[in-house]
Amino acid sequence: MRIAALLVFLTPFLSHAQLRQQPDAAKIKLELKKLNVLGAVLYLAAHPDDENSRAIAFLVNDQLMTTGYLSLTRGDGGQNLIGPEIRDQLGLIRTQELLSARRIDGGEQFFTRAIDFGFSKSAKETFEIWNEQEVLSDVMRVIRRFQPDVILDRFPPDERAGHGQHTASAVLAQEAFERTNNPTAFPEQVTDYGVWQVKRLFTNTGRWWNKTVNETTPGVVTMNVGTYNPLLGESYSELAAESRTQHKSQGFGVPALRGVVPEYFELAKGEKAEKNILDGVNTGWSRLKGGKKVQPLVEKAIRQFNEESPASSVPLLLQIRKEISHLEQGVWKSRKLNDVNRLIQDCLGLFVQVTADHFWVSPGERLMTHYEILNRSDADVKLLGIAAPDLLFDTLFTSSLKNNSPFVLERSNLIKAGKGYSSPYWLTAPHGPGLFTVSDPRLIGNPENDPAVPIQFSFAVDGEKLLIPVSLIYKWTDPVKGELVRPVEVVPPLFLNLSDKVFLFPDSSPKEIAVIIKSASGNRLNGTIKLSLPPGWKSEPASVPFELTKRGEESIVAFNVFPGKDNLTASVKANAVIEGRQYDQALQLIDYSHIPIQTLLPKAEAKVVRIDLKKEGGWVGYIKGAGDEIPSALKNMGYRVWEMKEEEVVAENLKKLDAVVLGIRALNTNERIRHFMPDLLDYVRNGGTMITQYNTNSELEMEAGKIAPYPLSLSRDRVTEENSVVTILKPEHPALNYPNKISTNDFDGWVQERGLYFPDKWDMHYDALLSCHDAGEPAREGSLLVANYGSGYYVYTGLSFFRELPEGVPGAYRLFANLISLGKNKRPESVNGKSEAK
Repeated sequence: MRIAALLVFLTPFLSHAQLRQQPDAAKIKLELKKLNVLGAVLYLAAHPDDENSRAIAFLVNDQLMTTGYLSLTRGDGGQNLIGPEIRDQLGLIRTQELLSARRIDGGEQFFTRAIDFGFSKSAKETFEIWNEQEVLSDVMRVIRRFQPDVILDRFPPDERAGHGQHTASAVLAQEAFERTNNPTAFPEQVTDYGVWQVKRLFTNTGRWWNKTVNETTPGVVTMNVGTYNPLLGESYSELAAESRTQHKSQGFGVPALRGVVPEYFELAKGEKAEKNILDGVNTGWSRLKGGKKVQPLVEKAIRQFNEESPASSVPLLLQIRKEISHLEQGVWKSRKLNDVNRLIQDCLGLFVQVTADHFWVSPGERLMTHYEILNRSDADVKLLGIAAPDLLFDTLFTSSLKNNSPFVLERSNLIKAGKGYSSPYWLTAPHGPGLFTVSDPRLIGNPENDPAVPIQFSFAVDGEKLLIPVSLIYKWTDPVKGELVRPVEVVPPLFLNLSDKVFLFPDSSPKEIAVIIKSASGNRLNGTIKLSLPPGWKSEPASVPFELTKRGEESIVAFNVFPGKDNLTASVKANAVIEGRQYDQALQLIDYSHIPIQTLLPKAEAKVVRIDLKKEGGWVGYIKGAGDEIPSALKNMGYRVWEMKEEEVVAENLKKLDAVVLGIRALNTNERIRHFMPDLLDYVRNGGTMITQYNTNSELEMEAGKIAPYPLSLSRDRVTEENSVVTILKPEHPALNYPNKISTNDFDGWVQERGLYFPDKWDMHYDALLSCHDAGEPAREGSLLVANYGSGYYVYTGLSFFRELPEGVPGAYRLFANLISLGKNKRPESVNGKSEAK
């Protein structure tokens, strides 16, 4: 008998850090029904959380369409409600949140190389930063690769989209629609994917920018996405709520809806449709030459599926697979072979897993691996071999797998020397503000890395060959959460982490810079470590020897660093040498319960900033909001920082402080602040200084005496151009003069933006100190407000200190030091010519 190769691939949206779950019989039946539908829809928008989860859940599980979401960016420029990570690290979190959402609603996930650089007010600005043609090429690559019949765009291609990147996503969708069938457009893609013509493009019109849209609007197709699926035991809007709530870093938890939920799809390009977005699209097997033989076989498999004996479907599935294998090559042949092969594994209850004795391994090192295979059916299944090229392991044998009788194998393996390190592929090289650097174009579009250590199992099922690839994982048991998994990752033998991200040198005095060395190796490591410093700087000692004897061991070495005379912002880098080989990578872990653990391997470096910085006061209280790195910045400036728990914010403790800082969005995220705000305002009245960083205007009233000493009104005003001109409105104000003289030069080198959610109305007791605006817009004067209140100062600022201080922007440090020092400057009876509140 001829043994045909039968490949099972991991589904594109399945995170490699997740343990593959065996589906129940209801889900297997749903997948059987999907096997008979050959239609694809691509949803397209700008950011994570822009997708319509209800539409995706409905299309996947009701219309049974292969459905993907193309998010142009990874959401790097947003805010983070669950922790301090911003920019690249936040983008990694939001990538995984999208993958978590797709595991729930069943969609696939794609990205371009575009970077979310922050809020943008026009598509023109967006394209200038992104490079329109580069991002367009990525969009077209995904379309040609995915071959959707219909594209759904979330936004209109104009200012109604409310964000320049939203508008840009719509513009790119329309450009790509016109060009993906043109072989001269990005011809390098055509060799791999060919050309493709999408049948139609819709805008998923939202009521927030079109309040009158309804089912009678010309060109609109209305679909009820709130229907109930008995196989899932919930409606698609309920399923979508769970999917949507995975966007936890954005605070996008939503309630489940039940009943009719209409969605409106407005034709933007292509053929008209009347009742369904896929009108006129052949979604049956007859769309493929020779495919008509498959359709009745799948229908028979659906009719005969036995929920109590899924394995009885395997012979028919093998017959379906055989018919599919005879079809011409193409995306649907590959896609449906993948689907049917996964169904065979699921119907067999075939469990295949390989675990290692640790989650980190270095090239050339040895690790123990545990292989477990289990056939949970009476079907004739034989294990034929295991191939793991990265473990230098390839063996052939025959072993029959009896029902529910585990096959277990233990091996000691060497990881291949020269194996590349595991780190998100889009973050392995430096990048500019608009595009990630991806050296291998085949990776463009992928949501994450391929498995670090892939392993392939070869089986025979009723004489047919079945190849199942899995990834090497590490598994452990938490006493509360139970069994947990994470991927095995290939890493350098040691990590070098500098003790801070930014080191400030306010004068010529030396400062200690420590390097934490952590072993990721099971071998003894001996070497030396040194710092690479800017010209004219030096360290004592010049190098330090170290020794680490076991995996996980840490050692700290310290250097006294002497700065040069000139003010500058530069980098300090750590470098270790072991047996003549250099290592210079740090370790960053992102660990939240709703996503898999993420490991980043950035360069072991930090910023050094030589500035003339003066400060007053010694002890600063910090009250947490959504999460930022302001406490670290304050410590770097030489302050003692009390990160106050809610119960510690009492009058007696506040008397000890020179200033109190509220973290970003503290008034939005911490309901308890309203209860201890009277004590905070009394602290200000009695001579203290309080700095409130930005909050959003959602359901927040800055009432006098409750949230702020005097009323002010928040808006959505923001200045996104980080190099926009800043005008000093009150040059004599102490906040701009003591202890550092602030000039417009202090606003050079800011990143991403000037600030956000500025107040647009405020009481006369506030002094507006600065004015700035984006090109073509009126002046915004609410970025920095200071009020005298009793004997103290109250500061409200929308300036993005939470971005600037971690980036080592000198002027931001100087200005923030002045704000903290306000109460230490002996002020006149009235700073602004207005009488003080008594």
